[in-house]
Amino acid sequence: MTAMNIGYLLSRSAAAYPDHPAIVYGNSVLTYREFNDRVNRLVSALHQFGLEAGDRVAIFSPNRPEILEVLFAAWKAGLAAVPMNFRLHRDEVRYILNHSETKVLVYAGVYQDDIDRIAGDLTTIRAAVCLDDLRGDEQRNSFTILDYSRMLNRGEAVEWVAPVDGDDLAWLFYTSGTTGRPKGAMLTHRILLLASLNACADVYPFGHDDIALHAAPLTHGSGLYALPLIAKGGTNVILDAPRFDPETVFASIEKHRVTVLPFMAPTMVKRLIESEALTRYDWRSLRCIVYGGAPMYVEDLTAGIKAFGKIFAQVYGQGECPMTITGLSREEHDLNRPERLASAGTARMGVQVGIQDADGRMLPAGEVGEIVARSDLVMKGYWRNPEATAETIVNGWLRTGDVGYMDEHGYLYILDRTKDMIISGGNNIYPREVEEVLLRHPAVQEVCVFGVPDPEWGEAVKAVVVVRPGYTVTEEELIGHCREHLASYKKPKSVDFVEELPKNAYGKVLKRELRAKYWEGHTRMI
Repeated sequence: MTAMNIGYLLSRSAAAYPDHPAIVYGNSVLTYREFNDRVNRLVSALHQFGLEAGDRVAIFSPNRPEILEVLFAAWKAGLAAVPMNFRLHRDEVRYILNHSETKVLVYAGVYQDDIDRIAGDLTTIRAAVCLDDLRGDEQRNSFTILDYSRMLNRGEAVEWVAPVDGDDLAWLFYTSGTTGRPKGAMLTHRILLLASLNACADVYPFGHDDIALHAAPLTHGSGLYALPLIAKGGTNVILDAPRFDPETVFASIEKHRVTVLPFMAPTMVKRLIESEALTRYDWRSLRCIVYGGAPMYVEDLTAGIKAFGKIFAQVYGQGECPMTITGLSREEHDLNRPERLASAGTARMGVQVGIQDADGRMLPAGEVGEIVARSDLVMKGYWRNPEATAETIVNGWLRTGDVGYMDEHGYLYILDRTKDMIISGGNNIYPREVEEVLLRHPAVQEVCVFGVPDPEWGEAVKAVVVVRPGYTVTEEELIGHCREHLASYKKPKSVDFVEELPKNAYGKVLKRELRAKYWEGHTRMI
């Protein structure tokens, strides 16, 4: 069934607000007309690679305007985008590119060495496009490397929006995998449109006069929240900074009169609250700070409300139901209702949320079980992984892997996880990935990895290791070993050594028992 291509959101705003600023990056400003013209040139250039409808275009870069250009060009061309976390290790990048069968890769020049090192292993790439200047087109094995500006010049600024079905793939969102390999959640054009509409209805009423500051990665939540803003013809300010810095954020808010921070991890909010820059810059233009991606401590949220006022909006979701399961509105961030501040809010518009026991039976208010969701916003499934899809979507319900309960008013409280996932600074990390890397070290006989409380990052990666007889190894050596094979944020922050791991009668490691002592005195285990 034919549906609206999500790329049309840009075409519409370019027609309605051609001279309004669309993207601000450093001293550079793109109007909606200029933004759309560049996207149309990219569409034309992508067609020259002989791509077919639904083919994948991957993006590997820190925040910069070209990420939004590539996203919209892929969609308008009838292709699917594969945005990748810029902090991934090259081995993880190689796996995602091959698993997604990506045809065109767009990457930042800072990763040229990584791309060179994996080039011989890339099986489906036809072209790799460097966002920074090269000396000219280069041939690498079976594909061409060219620079972004040359690719733009090859295209024509002719308006084009490919016809799509609502269930056509638009965004392949790779999440960390329980088996040690990432899984690609398939988000369709219809899902992205519904998520954008829901954001305007339930989170913040994005408007033409809004100016959003993107401090979190555009390849994840912040990019999703750029969609409703672009749909309304608002302005996207993209931080020209290599890492999150409160001083830079406050300076940008004052300079650009920013009205909304569209997506912030709790650790980012905490750093803003604790920064001395809070008192040195004028941030009163702010109307909303959207936060999510990990639980936030009530003490930090209380401090944030006292500092900024009732401008916070919480979102709870996951890549499989993008940013859209429950939410706590700005009005509900009420210091007179502290118990509500510990919740993840109520079900979002168009989403049904429930609590199930281990047998899939729905539980009444107050009883603890797995959080499940049912909605047209739930992913189509996992790319090339029907087994994982069948385990995650059961009888129409998305199994989130989170444990919690709902009170009699429908407020959701998240207590723990059924999946062994760690969320550190808003990044999802599965222990299995880390454990497999540690087990490659010759001194490691057994290992158990889990999350422990961390005052800055929410959770930190902890490894508990049994050393092989006759070997010696230090904490620093094992952390360094992980750094060589994993994205830096996934490596353990600390390593404890034990003589043996606790196990049940069947030899299974009792991870929950091992983990529990680190969470003593905490009201929740995440």
